[in-house]
Amino acid sequence: MKSALAKSFLTGTSAFVIHGNADPDALGSAYALSTIFSGSIIAPGGLDRSSKILAEKFSIAVQDDFDEVNIDRIVILDTSGPEQLGKLSYLGEDENVIVIDHHTKNSAWKSKHYHCDDKKKSCCEIAYEIVKASGRKLSHNAALALLSGMLTDTGHFRYGNAATLEAFAEILKHYDIDMHEALGVIEGETQLSEKISQLRGAQRLNYVRAEKFIIATSFGSAFEASVGKSLIMLGADVAFVGSQRGDHFRISARASSEVVDLGLHLGKLLEGIGKETSSGGGGHPGAAGLSGQGDVRRILDLCVHRSKKALRSLTPVKH
Repeated sequence: MKSALAKSFLTGTSAFVIHGNADPDALGSAYALSTIFSGSIIAPGGLDRSSKILAEKFSIAVQDDFDEVNIDRIVILDTSGPEQLGKLSYLGEDENVIVIDHHTKNSAWKSKHYHCDDKKKSCCEIAYEIVKASGRKLSHNAALALLSGMLTDTGHFRYGNAATLEAFAEILKHYDIDMHEALGVIEGETQLSEKISQLRGAQRLNYVRAEKFIIATSFGSAFEASVGKSLIMLGADVAFVGSQRGDHFRISARASSEVVDLGLHLGKLLEGIGKETSSGGGGHPGAAGLSGQGDVRRILDLCVHRSKKALRSLTPVKH
Protein backbone atom coordinates (compact mmCIF):
# COMPACT_ATOMS: atom_id res chain seq x y z
CA MET A 1 0.00 0.00 0.00
CA LYS A 2 2.73 2.48 0.95
CA SER A 3 4.64 1.83 -2.32
CA ALA A 4 1.49 2.33 -4.41
CA LEU A 5 0.70 5.58 -2.62
CA ALA A 6 4.25 6.84 -3.04
CA LYS A 7 4.14 6.13 -6.78
CA SER A 8 0.78 7.89 -7.16
CA PHE A 9 2.17 11.03 -5.50
CA LEU A 10 5.26 11.23 -7.75
CA THR A 11 3.49 13.01 -10.58
CA GLY A 12 1.23 16.05 -10.50
CA THR A 13 0.26 18.23 -7.56
CA SER A 14 -1.51 17.20 -4.37
CA ALA A 15 -3.58 19.09 -1.81
CA PHE A 16 -2.86 17.60 1.62
CA VAL A 17 -5.96 18.32 3.72
CA ILE A 18 -5.95 18.03 7.53
CA HIS A 19 -8.66 18.22 10.19
CA GLY A 20 -9.87 21.29 12.02
CA ASN A 21 -7.77 22.59 14.91
CA ALA A 22 -5.00 20.43 13.45
CA ASP A 23 -2.43 18.98 15.82
CA PRO A 24 1.29 18.31 15.11
CA ASP A 25 0.54 14.76 13.96
CA ALA A 26 -1.72 16.10 11.20
CA LEU A 27 0.53 19.03 10.29
CA GLY A 28 3.73 16.98 10.52
CA SER A 29 2.32 14.32 8.19
CA ALA A 30 1.16 16.90 5.65
CA TYR A 31 4.39 18.91 5.84
CA ALA A 32 6.63 15.88 5.34
CA LEU A 33 4.64 14.63 2.35
CA SER A 34 4.35 18.09 0.80
CA THR A 35 8.14 18.51 0.91
CA ILE A 36 8.76 15.14 -0.74
CA PHE A 37 5.95 15.40 -3.28
CA SER A 38 4.62 18.54 -4.89
CA GLY A 39 1.69 19.82 -2.90
CA SER A 40 0.05 22.34 -0.59
CA ILE A 41 -1.30 22.02 2.96
CA ILE A 42 -4.95 22.80 3.59
CA ALA A 43 -6.28 23.23 7.15
CA PRO A 44 -9.90 24.41 6.84
CA GLY A 45 -10.33 24.64 10.61
CA GLY A 46 -6.95 26.16 11.48
CA LEU A 47 -4.15 24.85 13.71
CA ASP A 48 -3.91 24.18 17.43
CA ARG A 49 -1.32 25.93 19.61
CA SER A 50 1.42 23.31 19.18
CA SER A 51 0.97 23.23 15.41
CA LYS A 52 1.13 27.02 15.26
CA ILE A 53 4.51 26.83 17.00
CA LEU A 54 5.62 24.17 14.52
CA ALA A 55 4.42 26.17 11.52
CA GLU A 56 6.13 29.32 12.73
CA LYS A 57 9.46 27.62 13.46
CA PHE A 58 9.64 25.92 10.06
CA SER A 59 7.82 28.59 8.02
CA ILE A 60 5.17 26.08 6.94
CA ALA A 61 2.63 27.61 4.57
CA VAL A 62 -0.93 26.57 5.45
CA GLN A 63 -4.08 27.52 3.52
CA ASP A 64 -7.71 27.22 4.58
CA ASP A 65 -9.03 26.25 1.13
CA PHE A 66 -7.82 25.21 -2.32
CA ASP A 67 -8.52 25.60 -6.00
CA GLU A 68 -9.48 22.15 -7.30
CA VAL A 69 -8.68 23.22 -10.85
CA ASN A 70 -4.97 23.48 -10.11
CA ILE A 71 -4.46 20.16 -8.31
CA ASP A 72 -4.32 16.56 -9.50
CA ARG A 73 -5.41 14.83 -6.30
CA ILE A 74 -6.76 15.49 -2.81
CA VAL A 75 -5.18 13.62 0.09
CA ILE A 76 -6.88 13.77 3.48
CA LEU A 77 -4.61 12.99 6.43
CA ASP A 78 -5.13 12.12 10.11
CA THR A 79 -8.88 12.83 9.96
CA SER A 80 -11.18 10.31 11.63
CA GLY A 81 -14.34 11.51 9.84
CA PRO A 82 -15.48 13.98 7.14
CA GLU A 83 -17.18 16.26 9.66
CA GLN A 84 -13.76 17.19 11.05
CA LEU A 85 -13.05 19.02 7.80
CA GLY A 86 -15.65 21.72 8.45
CA LYS A 87 -16.51 23.50 5.20
CA LEU A 88 -14.68 20.78 3.24
CA SER A 89 -16.69 17.92 4.78
CA TYR A 90 -18.25 17.26 1.37
CA LEU A 91 -14.94 15.63 0.39
CA GLY A 92 -16.00 12.63 2.46
CA GLU A 93 -18.49 11.71 -0.27
CA ASP A 94 -15.88 11.70 -3.06
CA GLU A 95 -14.78 8.19 -3.98
CA ASN A 96 -11.65 9.48 -5.72
CA VAL A 97 -10.24 11.35 -2.73
CA ILE A 98 -7.36 9.57 -0.98
CA VAL A 99 -7.85 9.21 2.80
CA ILE A 100 -4.92 8.17 5.01
CA ASP A 101 -5.66 7.72 8.70
CA HIS A 102 -4.80 5.76 11.83
CA HIS A 103 -7.93 6.17 13.96
CA THR A 104 -10.76 3.67 14.27
CA LYS A 105 -12.10 2.87 10.79
CA ASN A 106 -15.08 5.02 9.86
CA SER A 107 -17.74 4.02 7.34
CA ALA A 108 -18.54 7.72 6.75
CA TRP A 109 -15.62 7.82 4.32
CA LYS A 110 -16.99 6.87 0.89
CA SER A 111 -13.62 6.87 -0.86
CA LYS A 112 -12.43 3.74 -2.63
CA HIS A 113 -8.93 4.95 -1.67
CA TYR A 114 -9.40 4.78 2.10
CA HIS A 115 -6.23 3.59 3.82
CA CYS A 116 -6.66 3.26 7.59
CA ASP A 117 -4.01 1.56 9.72
CA ASP A 118 -5.45 1.70 13.22
CA LYS A 119 -2.47 -0.17 14.62
CA LYS A 120 -0.33 2.92 14.08
CA LYS A 121 -0.27 5.29 17.02
CA SER A 122 0.33 8.35 14.83
CA CYS A 123 -0.31 9.33 11.24
CA CYS A 124 3.31 10.52 11.05
CA GLU A 125 4.40 6.87 11.17
CA ILE A 126 2.34 6.17 8.04
CA ALA A 127 3.69 9.30 6.35
CA TYR A 128 7.24 8.17 7.12
CA GLU A 129 6.59 4.76 5.55
CA ILE A 130 5.31 6.48 2.40
CA VAL A 131 8.42 8.68 2.30
CA LYS A 132 10.67 5.62 2.64
CA ALA A 133 8.75 3.83 -0.12
CA SER A 134 9.38 6.79 -2.42
CA GLY A 135 13.15 6.42 -2.02
CA ARG A 136 13.46 10.15 -1.33
CA LYS A 137 15.04 11.91 1.62
CA LEU A 138 13.34 14.31 4.00
CA SER A 139 14.70 17.71 4.89
CA HIS A 140 15.96 18.09 8.46
CA ASN A 141 12.92 20.20 9.40
CA ALA A 142 10.45 17.75 7.84
CA ALA A 143 12.03 14.90 9.80
CA LEU A 144 11.70 16.96 12.99
CA ALA A 145 8.04 17.63 12.16
CA LEU A 146 7.38 13.88 11.93
CA LEU A 147 9.05 13.34 15.30
CA SER A 148 6.92 16.10 16.81
CA GLY A 149 3.76 14.41 15.56
CA MET A 150 4.80 11.06 16.99
CA LEU A 151 5.65 12.62 20.34
CA THR A 152 2.43 14.57 20.76
CA ASP A 153 0.03 11.91 19.48
CA THR A 154 1.45 9.29 21.84
CA GLY A 155 1.64 11.59 24.87
CA HIS A 156 5.45 11.43 24.71
CA PHE A 157 5.22 7.64 24.13
CA ARG A 158 2.80 6.97 26.99
CA TYR A 159 0.34 5.59 24.42
CA GLY A 160 2.92 4.44 21.90
CA ASN A 161 4.09 0.97 21.00
CA ALA A 162 7.23 -0.77 19.75
CA ALA A 163 6.60 0.28 16.14
CA THR A 164 6.35 3.93 17.20
CA LEU A 165 9.65 3.74 19.05
CA GLU A 166 11.34 1.99 16.15
CA ALA A 167 10.19 4.60 13.62
CA PHE A 168 11.17 7.43 15.95
CA ALA A 169 14.63 5.97 16.57
CA GLU A 170 15.16 5.35 12.86
CA ILE A 171 14.45 9.00 12.04
CA LEU A 172 16.77 10.16 14.83
CA LYS A 173 19.55 8.01 13.40
CA HIS A 174 19.10 8.62 9.66
CA TYR A 175 18.66 12.37 9.98
CA ASP A 176 21.26 12.94 12.72
CA ILE A 177 18.80 14.39 15.23
CA ASP A 178 19.31 14.19 18.97
CA MET A 179 16.51 13.75 21.48
CA HIS A 180 16.93 17.22 22.94
CA GLU A 181 16.31 18.80 19.54
CA ALA A 182 13.26 16.61 18.89
CA LEU A 183 11.72 17.45 22.25
CA GLY A 184 12.40 21.15 21.86
CA VAL A 185 10.56 21.69 18.58
CA ILE A 186 7.06 22.24 19.96
CA GLU A 187 7.99 23.39 23.44
CA GLY A 188 7.13 27.00 23.98
CA GLU A 189 5.98 29.34 26.70
CA THR A 190 2.29 28.92 27.43
CA GLN A 191 0.34 31.95 26.25
CA LEU A 192 -1.38 34.10 28.87
CA SER A 193 -4.75 33.48 27.18
CA GLU A 194 -4.23 29.71 27.47
CA LYS A 195 -3.33 29.99 31.15
CA ILE A 196 -6.47 32.02 31.77
CA SER A 197 -8.55 29.42 29.91
CA GLN A 198 -7.10 26.68 32.11
CA LEU A 199 -7.97 28.61 35.28
CA ARG A 200 -11.47 29.44 34.03
CA GLY A 201 -11.91 25.81 33.07
CA ALA A 202 -11.10 24.83 36.65
CA GLN A 203 -13.56 27.45 37.97
CA ARG A 204 -16.35 26.00 35.82
CA LEU A 205 -15.48 22.42 36.75
CA ASN A 206 -18.21 19.92 37.57
CA TYR A 207 -17.54 16.30 38.42
CA VAL A 208 -19.29 13.04 39.18
CA ARG A 209 -18.10 9.68 40.44
CA ALA A 210 -18.35 6.39 38.62
CA GLU A 211 -17.23 3.70 41.05
CA LYS A 212 -13.68 4.71 41.98
CA PHE A 213 -13.25 7.05 39.02
CA ILE A 214 -13.96 10.76 38.58
CA ILE A 215 -15.47 12.29 35.45
CA ALA A 216 -14.98 16.04 35.08
CA THR A 217 -16.64 18.49 32.69
CA SER A 218 -16.05 22.13 31.93
CA PHE A 219 -17.50 24.62 29.48
CA GLY A 220 -16.57 27.74 27.57
CA SER A 221 -12.88 27.27 26.95
CA ALA A 222 -11.01 28.59 23.92
CA PHE A 223 -8.34 25.91 24.53
CA GLU A 224 -10.46 22.82 25.06
CA ALA A 225 -7.65 20.26 24.74
CA SER A 226 -5.33 22.18 27.04
CA VAL A 227 -8.05 22.58 29.68
CA GLY A 228 -8.85 18.87 29.40
CA LYS A 229 -5.23 17.97 30.07
CA SER A 230 -5.14 20.28 33.09
CA LEU A 231 -8.27 18.66 34.54
CA ILE A 232 -6.61 15.24 34.26
CA MET A 233 -3.58 16.66 36.07
CA LEU A 234 -5.92 17.95 38.80
CA GLY A 235 -7.10 14.40 39.44
CA ALA A 236 -9.90 13.58 37.03
CA ASP A 237 -9.84 10.19 35.34
CA VAL A 238 -11.90 11.41 32.38
CA ALA A 239 -12.42 15.03 31.31
CA PHE A 240 -14.78 16.57 28.75
CA VAL A 241 -14.33 20.24 27.86
CA GLY A 242 -16.82 21.92 25.55
CA SER A 243 -17.28 25.21 23.76
CA GLN A 244 -20.22 26.70 21.89
CA ARG A 245 -19.91 28.93 18.83
CA GLY A 246 -23.35 29.83 17.55
CA ASP A 247 -25.23 26.59 16.94
CA HIS A 248 -21.97 24.62 16.63
CA PHE A 249 -20.24 22.89 19.52
CA ARG A 250 -16.85 21.33 20.03
CA ILE A 251 -15.80 18.93 22.79
CA SER A 252 -12.32 17.73 23.64
CA ALA A 253 -11.96 14.62 25.79
CA ARG A 254 -9.00 13.30 27.76
CA ALA A 255 -8.49 10.22 29.93
CA SER A 256 -5.88 9.18 32.46
CA SER A 257 -3.44 6.41 31.60
CA GLU A 258 -5.02 4.29 34.35
CA VAL A 259 -8.45 4.07 32.73
CA VAL A 260 -6.94 3.70 29.26
CA ASP A 261 -4.90 0.74 30.51
CA LEU A 262 -8.11 -0.76 31.92
CA GLY A 263 -9.71 -0.62 28.49
CA LEU A 264 -11.49 2.73 28.11
CA HIS A 265 -11.36 4.02 24.51
CA LEU A 266 -12.52 7.64 24.25
CA GLY A 267 -12.29 7.59 20.45
CA LYS A 268 -14.83 4.76 20.17
CA LEU A 269 -17.02 6.29 22.86
CA LEU A 270 -17.23 9.66 21.10
CA GLU A 271 -17.64 8.03 17.71
CA GLY A 272 -20.74 6.31 19.08
CA ILE A 273 -22.11 9.54 20.53
CA GLY A 274 -21.39 11.27 17.22
CA LYS A 275 -23.49 8.75 15.30
CA GLU A 276 -26.28 9.06 17.86
CA THR A 277 -26.35 12.88 17.65
CA SER A 278 -25.62 13.30 13.92
CA SER A 279 -22.26 14.87 14.72
CA GLY A 280 -18.71 13.70 14.25
CA GLY A 281 -16.56 12.08 16.89
CA GLY A 282 -13.49 9.89 17.19
CA GLY A 283 -9.86 9.76 18.19
CA HIS A 284 -7.55 7.77 20.40
CA PRO A 285 -8.10 5.81 23.63
CA GLY A 286 -6.82 8.67 25.79
CA ALA A 287 -7.65 11.70 23.63
CA ALA A 288 -10.62 12.30 21.37
CA GLY A 289 -12.94 14.96 20.03
CA LEU A 290 -16.55 15.54 19.08
CA SER A 291 -18.03 18.37 17.03
CA GLY A 292 -21.28 19.25 15.35
CA GLN A 293 -24.48 21.24 15.68
CA GLY A 294 -26.41 21.33 18.92
CA ASP A 295 -26.34 22.37 22.57
CA VAL A 296 -22.92 21.62 24.02
CA ARG A 297 -24.28 21.28 27.58
CA ARG A 298 -26.69 18.57 26.48
CA ILE A 299 -23.89 16.76 24.63
CA LEU A 300 -21.61 17.06 27.68
CA ASP A 301 -24.32 15.42 29.80
CA LEU A 302 -24.54 12.62 27.26
CA CYS A 303 -20.74 12.19 27.34
CA VAL A 304 -20.84 11.88 31.11
CA HIS A 305 -23.69 9.35 30.99
CA ARG A 306 -21.93 7.18 28.40
CA SER A 307 -18.55 7.36 30.13
CA LYS A 308 -20.08 6.45 33.50
CA LYS A 309 -21.51 3.33 31.91
CA ALA A 310 -18.18 2.54 30.25
CA LEU A 311 -16.16 3.08 33.43
CA ARG A 312 -18.49 0.92 35.53
CA SER A 313 -17.95 -1.92 33.09
CA LEU A 314 -14.22 -1.72 33.84
CA THR A 315 -14.62 -2.30 37.58
CA PRO A 316 -16.43 -4.88 39.69
CA VAL A 317 -19.86 -3.75 40.91
CA LYS A 318 -19.84 -3.08 44.65
CA HIS A 319 -22.53 -4.73 46.77
